Amino acid sequence: MSTEARFATGDWYAVVGDEVTVLLPGSQRGRVAAIWDLADAGAGADAVLDALLAGGLASLDHFALVAHGDDATRLIVRGAPSATVSSTDGDELVTAAPGTAWAERLVTGVTSVRLTLTGDGVADLPLTAGVARVSVVEVGAPVGAPDPSASFAPVEQPAEQPVEQPVEQPVEAAVEEPVDEPVDASTPEPYADPVAPAPALDDALSSPVPDAEPAVEAEPVASTPMSFGEPGDDPTPTGETPVVDEAWSEHDGHTQAGAPIPDFARPPIPGQEIAPDVVSQPVASLVFSTGDVVLVDRTVLVGRAPEARRFASHDQPHVVSVPSPQQEISSTHLEIRPGAGADHGSAIATDLGSTNGTVLAQPGLDPEELKPGIAVSLVPGAVLDLGDGVTIQVTNP
Repeated sequence: MSTEARFATGDWYAVVGDEVTVLLPGSQRGRVAAIWDLADAGAGADAVLDALLAGGLASLDHFALVAHGDDATRLIVRGAPSATVSSTDGDELVTAAPGTAWAERLVTGVTSVRLTLTGDGVADLPLTAGVARVSVVEVGAPVGAPDPSASFAPVEQPAEQPVEQPVEQPVEAAVEEPVDEPVDASTPEPYADPVAPAPALDDALSSPVPDAEPAVEAEPVASTPMSFGEPGDDPTPTGETPVVDEAWSEHDGHTQAGAPIPDFARPPIPGQEIAPDVVSQPVASLVFSTGDVVLVDRTVLVGRAPEARRFASHDQPHVVSVPSPQQEISSTHLEIRPGAGADHGSAIATDLGSTNGTVLAQPGLDPEELKPGIAVSLVPGAVLDLGDGVTIQVTNP
């Protein structure tokens, strides 16, 4: 994309090509792949718009499209998005009025376009060709950038005042006395005087040393005997025997969580970075058919009698117990947690090897059964079926 662009993370999809940028809500995930194929191939605004409307305008309540031509910028906004267009003629707010198909502008001399989808975040992440999850997108030069020449003006004044005043007074006093004598002999004397306090400074620094010795004596606490395994039996580089928790098992024996699978090692998606233990803002809200509502700001474990022993003390998850009269739901059945990397800002679900499995129904897609240990990104409106009539609906937080 030749035009500079930035974004703030969110739950909308930004499909960015060389000629056009399309913004779609999370509920339109099924359209993203087809739109990206067109944008990546260099399709223009008309071709992309035809693809967007292929399923009918009624099925696409919200979207935004920005196309940059040689002479003008074309902007289309439908539903929730709003756009602030800055050009040589001033700023203009573009929104779709209720009851209209969309709002469309063809603007010349555009310097920047800011599209607000959800919230009002700071767009400070670079947006390049591809697909990203966004809440705000800015295209063009940042608005209100500081004037580089103004930033240097205040620096000159404080630099001149402290340098001129303190230097002139000591130099004049030191030079006046030795001027009558040979110049070569006088020049080292002023420099010798300021060096004289150095021994006193060394004495001051060395005097606290005896006081610091008692603090060092506290180190024997760190010499507490440590327990190590036999070097020949231990595969770890340090020789320390790792602790293995053998208590991770089902409560009642009727169902089982499945044997440990390497895919369960976090993160379950190869190459995906690890999400923080607790995020500052929930990425989703889980509405259980039992009436419980849980925010996904950390890991959520769901089952008949879920256990969290494999988690560290500082990373305690939300534990949600659900009824299962027919024993169709495993003790620790499902994990839902904030995503990372490409899934940042979304919730992801992983079936923990449950006996009867978990069925996921995403908006606009056929239901699918989750594969044990494989994380799947959830969009608002998704429904997870655990069996025994227990379902979980995913909504915005």
